[in-house]
Amino acid sequence: MPPKSRQIALLIAGLIVATGSLHARETVATSDPYLWLEEVEGAKALDWVKARNAESEGELTAAPAFKQLEAQILEVLDSDARIPGVGKIGDHYYNFWKDAQHQRGIWRRTTLAEYRKDAPQWETVIDLDAVNQAEGTAWVWKRAECLAPEYRRCLIALSPGGSDADVTREFDLVTKQFVQDGFFRPQAKGRLSWIDQNTVYAVTDFGPDSSNKAGYSRFVKEWKRDTPMASATTVFEGPADNIGYGLVATRDQTPGFVRDFILHYLDSRDTALYLRDDAGKLHKIDAPDTANKGVHREWLTIELREPWQVGGKTYAAGSLLAAKFDDYMAGKRVLDVLFEPTESASLSAYTWTRSHLVLNVLEDVKNRLSVLTPGDGGWARSAFAAAPAMGNVAVRAVDDVDSDAVWMTSTDFLTPTALSLAEIGRAPEVLKTMPAFFDASKGVVEQHFATSKDGTRIPYFVVRPRDMPLDGSTPTLMTGYGGFEISRLPNYSGAVGKGWLEQGGAYVVANIRGGGEYGPRWHQAALKANRHKAYEDFAAVAQDLVARKITSAKHLGIQGGSNGGLLMGNMLTQYPELFGAIVVQVPLLDMQRYHKLLAGASWMAEYGDPDKVDEWAFIQSFSPYHLFDADKTYPPTLFTTSTRDDRVHPGHARKMMAKMLEAGKDVRYYENIEGGHGGSANNKQAAHMSALAYTFLWNQLAD
Repeated sequence: MPPKSRQIALLIAGLIVATGSLHARETVATSDPYLWLEEVEGAKALDWVKARNAESEGELTAAPAFKQLEAQILEVLDSDARIPGVGKIGDHYYNFWKDAQHQRGIWRRTTLAEYRKDAPQWETVIDLDAVNQAEGTAWVWKRAECLAPEYRRCLIALSPGGSDADVTREFDLVTKQFVQDGFFRPQAKGRLSWIDQNTVYAVTDFGPDSSNKAGYSRFVKEWKRDTPMASATTVFEGPADNIGYGLVATRDQTPGFVRDFILHYLDSRDTALYLRDDAGKLHKIDAPDTANKGVHREWLTIELREPWQVGGKTYAAGSLLAAKFDDYMAGKRVLDVLFEPTESASLSAYTWTRSHLVLNVLEDVKNRLSVLTPGDGGWARSAFAAAPAMGNVAVRAVDDVDSDAVWMTSTDFLTPTALSLAEIGRAPEVLKTMPAFFDASKGVVEQHFATSKDGTRIPYFVVRPRDMPLDGSTPTLMTGYGGFEISRLPNYSGAVGKGWLEQGGAYVVANIRGGGEYGPRWHQAALKANRHKAYEDFAAVAQDLVARKITSAKHLGIQGGSNGGLLMGNMLTQYPELFGAIVVQVPLLDMQRYHKLLAGASWMAEYGDPDKVDEWAFIQSFSPYHLFDADKTYPPTLFTTSTRDDRVHPGHARKMMAKMLEAGKDVRYYENIEGGHGGSANNKQAAHMSALAYTFLWNQLAD
């Protein structure tokens, strides 16, 4: 929406409040002619979905080029040459793997000696396709938690069709069988986690009034083996009106530092962390709810999102602090500053090994690594392995209990990902390198900065052909996210390479506000009433691309999902003249009802509460479902979502599609029946969804 129009919208909202016309606002929701499309499994709604799917597939899949592209992307996703990421459990290294022969996947293991080889020998532990065939189910893998130090029993989470709601089943790593009459949690949002061999923490649906407003459990219970779950003992109860992601209860099994913790999500961002002592009493860690809090051996770390005054000092937002855990719990507030942000640098991530802390810092969206080692004289600092100049490096501990080794993954847009094993103080050893899935020899990566409406410099990456003419003719695909302090970093994607770059297109990643590229300040700059800044940033990047003659509006397409789908919806309704085509994936769009649909209430810290009249005044200014104007011209649009998405309701995409279709707009729709919030349950579905999007975009932008 142009600036003046946005001001008018806010003024009108104020007049509604002033005249007490709240009932009129409520009538908008109750009179919505497309509410029936929110019935996820409703027969009428699914018939509508199937009809739209058929129309879109009829348009996009008929040409031979579609089948070729779909096959190429599937070949990438199924490739045996992909790097099998592993996690250490006991003496083995475990990997979950999907390919053409294992569409739902296998959980397998090997030794480090084998893993070093080009073709390791793997031992299958769980064949999910075989389980599904034997049980007549359609499980999708979620996670495994195995009990230290024996690592014989595991709690396996499986999801029907890919939804967030899952089941937990006990599994034996020796017999490689699910344990008959073992721990079992019925389908719900939640989890089980080990206390000891005969006791678990249970977070799940315990019946009426056991969930918060966002649909997550508000109870943690201690559950004994061979007893009904109904008899489990409550150890924590959150308020019924809580809007967070629920609870996580864990026992840290580190020898000498065994402790029990309960993490309570207060909303999508803030958390309270509690220590549960041997008597069952809870002790809240006295640190800001806005901060990320972690415990490793004798250390407490506090990552600040807001300035914090304590002990006569003020610590800046974005800082990482450390204290001796036992001293801190005893009231001694001696804090060491391990990292402090600058205008150009923020803390992207950190990981503990047994004895060291590895910091991963973003400097203008480029990674820099360093190592901190605690000692009697304080924290010693040293450099670590170099990161790619225009790429991304991620570091995680191999085993933070017994080892100082880390896995280091390096990548950029044009260079296949490499996995190294690095011991602190030694040069990294490259173990695996992904093959080149597309021809990148003619490509080049650049970073530019656009100027947003309020003067803020917005970084963005461009991947383009080296000999590309600067005449605005290049089909360009731009993406972004801009929410929840999530950063969009360079990465190698065979699907993007095959589907876009190899065709001669340019690819752009915009690092807009709302994300975490410059730490919490970058995120907080676009919260709630300031949400429009994220959209102004994205529009500024689009305009800068045109000014540089990298592309032009008719050749510029955009794509984004989830909160990025909300971004796409706002580009569609507020800046339609800037784009030639838009793909909107698993989106939020009806911002008047988002908090009433599935997990939506948990995001009110990000967007605001539509039931509060003063907050609806600004929320409606970025609600695409309400900004749509049947008299306006919009670029060709494709909506995609999943029936099984129980995080962002498919009703958002369905209703927006129906509204635009009725108005005669150039719009199409595809809804995968499985897949959850990720959109697909296996590689074949993922390849199909990607091919649909790239085919649609290329058809619209290459003319």
